[in-house]
This record gives sequence, structure tokens and C-alpha cells, in this order.
Amino acid sequence: MGERLDAQLAFLLEADRLKGVERRNRVLAGERRENTAEHSWHLALFGLVLAEHSDEPVDAGRVVRMLLLHDLVEIDAGDTFAYDVEAMATKVDRERAAADRIFGLLPADQGAVLRALWDEFEAAETADARFANAVDRLQPVLLNHAAQGASWQEHGVTAGRIREVNGRIAHASASLWAAAQVRIDDAVARGYVDEG
Repeated sequence: MGERLDAQLAFLLEADRLKGVERRNRVLAGERRENTAEHSWHLALFGLVLAEHSDEPVDAGRVVRMLLLHDLVEIDAGDTFAYDVEAMATKVDRERAAADRIFGLLPADQGAVLRALWDEFEAAETADARFANAVDRLQPVLLNHAAQGASWQEHGVTAGRIREVNGRIAHASASLWAAAQVRIDDAVARGYVDEG
């Protein structure tokens, strides 16, 4: 059990590096940017609390597991801003290489199980993965709206682009997409973003 435990502990210590990966979104109060560890924890709560709003039945436990794992790759690949077209072009390759290394730290059987959940999230072909992806897009919309569009303004993001990038919310939940659109429309009305 010694080697297995050592590998698991090494993986868990590596995961601590997520606390140092800064994202573009600000925390609710707006005074600082969130880090990826905070984002992952917050998304796990989203998955647990909002599962009933999925248009298809989902296993909230699987959704939470995906959300806890999905951004581990940012340890190596960094956070790719959803509105950065150039960075998005290389995101898949950077994140796959990171997934190979990070999940490879675990014992092979456990690493394969967690990597399969990560791959499922990325493919977004199952109800659980579509819903996990939906809340991954919803959370930044809510934070940006609450922070008066701070990161949207900083990067010149328009409401049209916000709708385009976050439209996948609708693939899993009509009600969550409606809630996102209310906030986007309100951001335009309050002058946080231009309609574009």
C-alpha cells in the first residue's frame, strides 16, 4: 500500500497548485480574481444544488466529481479565457497533455477512472457532462454580472459574444440558460457591457 498511497498523496499535493492559477473572473465582491481551486469548489456546489434544473436526469454525484476534476489541467495549461480566440485554438492540445501528466501521477487504475471522467466532461456527450459544462459556463456569467461586468469590460467582451460562448448552457438546461440571459440583458441595461 505504500507506493499507492505515496502516488495518491503526490497527486493531492499537485492539485494544491490550482490555488495559484488565477482566472479572469472576479470573486463576488469584485476586489480580486478567483483562482481555479475556488472556481472548482464553487462549481461542485453549483452541480449539487442545481442538478434538479437539468433538462435530462443527471447523477449529481457524477456531475460533482467531473466539476472537481475538470480544471486540474490548468495546473499545467493555465486558465484559458473563454473569449480569447487565439488561446482557445491551442486549448485542447495543452489540456490533453496536462491531463496525461496529472492523472498519470495516480496509481494506474485510479488515474484511468478519473481521466475517464475528465474525458467525459470534455466530450460533453452525456447528460451528466452536458450539465457539468452548463454550470461551468453559468458560474462566470453570474460572477461577472455581480461584479458589474468587470472582466467583460476589461477585455471588451460584448453581450453578443457572451451569449455565443455560453450558449451551451441551453444544451443542458433551458431554465439555467434563461437565468443567464436575464443577467446578460441586465448587464446591457445597466451599461456593464455593450450589446455588440
